[in-house]
Amino acid sequence: MEEAEKINTLRRREMVETLERYGITNRRVLDAFLEVPRHLFFEGEAMDCAYNDGAYPIGFGQTISQPYTVALMTTLLVERCSSGKVLEIGTGSGYQAAILAALGYSVFSVERIFALHEKAKKLLTRLGFGVACRFGDGTLGWMDDAPFDGILVTAGAPREPESLLRQLAENGAMVIPIGGSSAQQMTVIQREGKDFKRELFEHFTFVPLVGREGWDETVF
Repeated sequence: MEEAEKINTLRRREMVETLERYGITNRRVLDAFLEVPRHLFFEGEAMDCAYNDGAYPIGFGQTISQPYTVALMTTLLVERCSSGKVLEIGTGSGYQAAILAALGYSVFSVERIFALHEKAKKLLTRLGFGVACRFGDGTLGWMDDAPFDGILVTAGAPREPESLLRQLAENGAMVIPIGGSSAQQMTVIQREGKDFKRELFEHFTFVPLVGREGWDETVF
């Protein structure tokens, strides 16, 4: 067991070195990636793929994003919202939520697939990450605990969900990939009073953001 832990710790360091080569330089973000045991969000033989820089299927047509994607989205959020309450849309495996919790945020996460919600909730609790998890339509956000200083959407949206915009706190920032079903552009939306400022970044391909204010599930 000790030997396995040493190997996984070494692999995490190598993953972080790769992220640095790709241009991720925020020390807080890199330290969170060193802290969170990514392999525990995989099962069986899939654990061997945990520290590769690629996305990996987790069932139900969903994936755990490649480390670089998670690191970039997290960096975009941290640079505009260094602390406070963060809403994650799309819990998935729970890895992104764990990274946010390791950064010291108060994390709320919504997942629309019940089996993934239950699995991630149990794992995050077992690992000691205090993440509030909810099963439901993520495009509608989490009104009970709004507003949020940050919102991070881990699925590709056809447009900005109005419900999420309304749940952003003053000066809050939302990181969300927006575009068609085959490719989306990473977008950062920052609230300034009644106005919203937008910045555009790289293109990615995410699973679709399904829900009342996202894609219709019957399309896929």
